[in-house]
Amino acid sequence: MLQDEADEALMLRYQQGEVRAFEILLNRHRKPVFNFILRFVQSRELAEDLLQEAFLRVIRSAGKYKQQAKFTTWLYTIARNLCVDQSRRAKHRKAKSLDSPLSSSDGSGTLLDVVAGNELPSDRAAVSKEIQIKLQSALAELSEEQREVFLMREFLDMPFKQISEVVGVPENTVKSRMRYALQKLRLELEEFSDMAKALPYK
Repeated sequence: MLQDEADEALMLRYQQGEVRAFEILLNRHRKPVFNFILRFVQSRELAEDLLQEAFLRVIRSAGKYKQQAKFTTWLYTIARNLCVDQSRRAKHRKAKSLDSPLSSSDGSGTLLDVVAGNELPSDRAAVSKEIQIKLQSALAELSEEQREVFLMREFLDMPFKQISEVVGVPENTVKSRMRYALQKLRLELEEFSDMAKALPYK
């Protein structure tokens, strides 16, 4: 069954004209790619546009794909480049408020709703929301190079080797960027450590 085939095999099938193979790839990767883009650009509407553009580029560049390249590395390279280009274009624009609606529709929620994890007791939830706000603010203060490495490592669980292939720098450079990103984030979140420890866990 196509559903059980590896990404790379599906991509080769799509190169040969099997549209169903691309549909499976799209369904398999749409959500994680969207979440990566959303955390990078912090705008749901923009993330949806960039997601669509990322998969359009997959379609347009399908003929150039070679099986020795890991599909997810290739896909996230496309998504990452779109995010970086967008970030450079918007460099001097004011960052979108974390508490502002993600879209114009009623009940669309905020970025915090997307970032927030599982349900927590009310006292922990309050601290968690505050930490999420601080974390997003701290992420925005990181350099683009540090932020993209952090997002790929922490949210996509990518190995450093794969991240180095996506961003096009040596693995040691990726590890160095991750180390500096973590140092900065720890400093920003230091004030919450004692508060979090004092709260009861369920």
